Amino acid sequence: MNADLVQNFMLKNAECFDPTRISIVQKTLEELDDSKAFMMMSIDFQKPTLILVIAILLGWDRFFLGDIGLGILKVITCYGCWVWWLIDIFTAQSRTYDYNFKKFTQTATLCK
Repeated sequence: MNADLVQNFMLKNAECFDPTRISIVQKTLEELDDSKAFMMMSIDFQKPTLILVIAILLGWDRFFLGDIGLGILKVITCYGCWVWWLIDIFTAQSRTYDYNFKKFTQTATLCK
């Protein structure tokens, strides 16, 4: 991908990735063909701050990160007697970073 497209992608989505993985994301983008740029630019990533707010206020963060089964179990057990809810508050951002990176790598693999 050309440098302008990589920079545009990084400006739009840098907050969605763990700072330790940004260099990996950037390197992967640079190795892709320009014809695949549209596919990479069209990915919708979850915002870690938004997921944290959802985890605190509603406890529905699992649904937004693709853990539907665990989300249902969490709601049925009354958020694990609030223990599960408390743990999810502290892990919501890191789980969002992992979810976004997994989504990025899956799409990048399809583009190669």
